[in-house]
Amino acid sequence: MKANYTKQLTMPLGCPSAEISLLDGALDYQESFINESLANDWYDVLRDEINWCQLKFRLFGREVSSPRLTAYVGDPNAVYTYSGVRNIPAPWTGLLDTIRRQVEDYVNHSFNSVLANLYRNGDDSMGWHSDDEKELDEASPIASLSLGCERLFRLKHKVNRTHRLEINLQPGSLLIMQASLQHEWQHCIPRQRGVASSRINLTFRRIK
Repeated sequence: MKANYTKQLTMPLGCPSAEISLLDGALDYQESFINESLANDWYDVLRDEINWCQLKFRLFGREVSSPRLTAYVGDPNAVYTYSGVRNIPAPWTGLLDTIRRQVEDYVNHSFNSVLANLYRNGDDSMGWHSDDEKELDEASPIASLSLGCERLFRLKHKVNRTHRLEINLQPGSLLIMQASLQHEWQHCIPRQRGVASSRINLTFRRIK
């Protein structure tokens, strides 16, 4: 490890098209992948057209509800299991497929599914984890598009827990996590008191 990444990255960076590379290139952040007006339009459509659900899973012998709403969309054969739940992809909507093509052009990589998360307010969250399920293509990046309100994104190194990074994800931003990031780092979306607005996060993936 070349440096201690215990710091907070506060966006915006002062440039409307600011793009940064972090963690030796394992993480890339484009703060203005799309403009605010388009981000708002996409948010409004997806909030209404996606069939959101609240997953339930077993934790320490009891059933608990996921602290956010989710939906899984993709090609017919892109079946994906996470949190002990086997997810059969719903068909692509017109807008989700359009967004996928734009993300693919930017990242220069193809994706066959998207896991969508709806954080209804600051009480909704995502716990510490790595996206390393066996169905995921080990060589594929994950591209994460943020719509709606700003939320905090945290990372910590799996071995040296003093190595941490925080990014305030802006609406319209694109976060690209290379496959190598999942081997050494965990990430989360923590609860944030005082956040009353909602956020949609689209994480484009490639299933083997």
